[in-house]
Amino acid sequence: MQDQKQMIEQRFEHSPTLNTVLMVENVLENMNETVIKVAELKRRLPKKVNHNTLKVILEYLEESSKITVSLKGITWIHNQNKNLRNAIGKGLEL
Repeated sequence: MQDQKQMIEQRFEHSPTLNTVLMVENVLENMNETVIKVAELKRRLPKKVNHNTLKVILEYLEESSKITVSLKGITWIHNQNKNLRNAIGKGLEL
């Protein structure tokens, strides 16, 4: 029981604010490259972000299907085009 409590406390120790999540999301969404390394992302952020906090944000963005993380780096994959999302959802071939 104590181990679970410690794990939860550690998880929230690096809990990002909404502003920090939006800042990271904005940089990733508006980058010119298709892939960016974590080190380069850190350089492009307007404010410094703790590495562990950034990892939590990247996990969240990956779980919400906004980014994909590979050995080459991070890629923004979220698309807000409603027609494209509908076509993908219905399995229509374009």
